[in-house]
Amino acid sequence: MKISNDGDIDVAKVLITPDRLQQRVSELALQISQDFSETGVALVAILRGSFVFAADLIRYITIPVYVDFMSISSYGSQTGIVRITKDLDESIRGRHVLMVEDIIDTGLTASYLIQNLRRREPASIEICALLDKSARRIIDLPIKYSGFDIPDVFVVGYGMDYRQRFRNLPYIGVLAL
Repeated sequence: MKISNDGDIDVAKVLITPDRLQQRVSELALQISQDFSETGVALVAILRGSFVFAADLIRYITIPVYVDFMSISSYGSQTGIVRITKDLDESIRGRHVLMVEDIIDTGLTASYLIQNLRRREPASIEICALLDKSARRIIDLPIKYSGFDIPDVFVVGYGMDYRQRFRNLPYIGVLAL
């Protein structure tokens, strides 16, 4: 089945529809709004893949929310070597932080980021991941807000890419490589 033709690479199937994405994002935002109703939250979106998810999430959050971004480069799928290419613009010291990721698979990169953010002395830190590829997990991470558990497939769309392509798809699809 051809869904999105991009040269020799196509999306094989839709894994999560736009309607289901928006429903789940609004559910996550409601839970986050309730959990942080007393304190507000500092949302730290990890670029680039999470930007669409983070944008939709903050539109549904009903409490004060501060937004900042980090960008990273990770090297090797099993090494966990990470380089921060864009750091936070403001301090998170004493704030309740919600790290927003598009997808967590092995957990190596997310674990590194959590350790890095903890050194900055936030009041608390939680993880919100749109997609959880738990079958690939190497490091156990407490993902407090998880959108969807997905199988071990390569996904694109809704901000996630393959060689900078497919980010603009309104759904999450399985890439046919």
